[in-house]
Amino acid sequence: MLVPIFWSLGYTVFEGNPIIGFTFVGWDNIAALFTDPKIGDALVFTVKYALVLTVGQVLAGYLLSLLYVFWLRKASGLIRTLVFFPVVLPTVAVALLFQALFAIAPQIGPVNALLNAVGIESIDWFASGGTAFWVIIIMDIWRSMGFYAVLLYAGLVDIPEELFESARIDGASGWRLVRHIVIPLSLPVLFSSIIFSINGTLKVFDSVLALTNGGPGNTTTPLTLYMYQTSFTYGEYGYGSSIALLLTILCLLVTLFIFRSSRRDLTKG
Repeated sequence: MLVPIFWSLGYTVFEGNPIIGFTFVGWDNIAALFTDPKIGDALVFTVKYALVLTVGQVLAGYLLSLLYVFWLRKASGLIRTLVFFPVVLPTVAVALLFQALFAIAPQIGPVNALLNAVGIESIDWFASGGTAFWVIIIMDIWRSMGFYAVLLYAGLVDIPEELFESARIDGASGWRLVRHIVIPLSLPVLFSSIIFSINGTLKVFDSVLALTNGGPGNTTTPLTLYMYQTSFTYGEYGYGSSIALLLTILCLLVTLFIFRSSRRDLTKG
């Protein structure tokens, strides 16, 4: 793991690629990060995507895990399998499915057909960055919520049943039971899920590439896709490695922040 990391760091002080050769440029690539408008757009999209998707997939997974434990109980096996199924589907297949669902041409997709049925005009979901962003979010929540549901379910079933019985005897039920017993005792696995999610979403690549290819324009281009395009489409290994360094630092800072927050919360608990 260390060899490609340091190799990539070495590229940051050069420009060029293996075909045309490399030229030493010092800190020019790092300085260019602060003047490149595309970096700002990609960074904003990456952070926005990571925050929204992390909240969406962890919350959806947590609600599903509560459903499994408290309502479906032993009958949840089949439901868990069905909800988990999108996790193992190929990304390209899922992207094609959602392109068809939200299509406006050559044939109106089910989503626009439903909008027409209630008197709303069809929307070209992939014509603007705003609507395309939400299609990506919906797709990735649908793909990943089954994984987080299983992960959080494993944490919930480890809570001793005796605690639930004692809480019920004391009159706790429904939301009070979840708030005072379930959430505090599931905080460790919940924080682990958040860390796992935020790091994965900051490094999003395949789903965006398959669904929108960063378009329209560069409105849905994350740092990873911009790094890929810079390095392998335009042959600028040095600047691409500088973008990778920026993304690495961002992931480290976010993870450190969550770790420190989780330690304070668990200490207070």
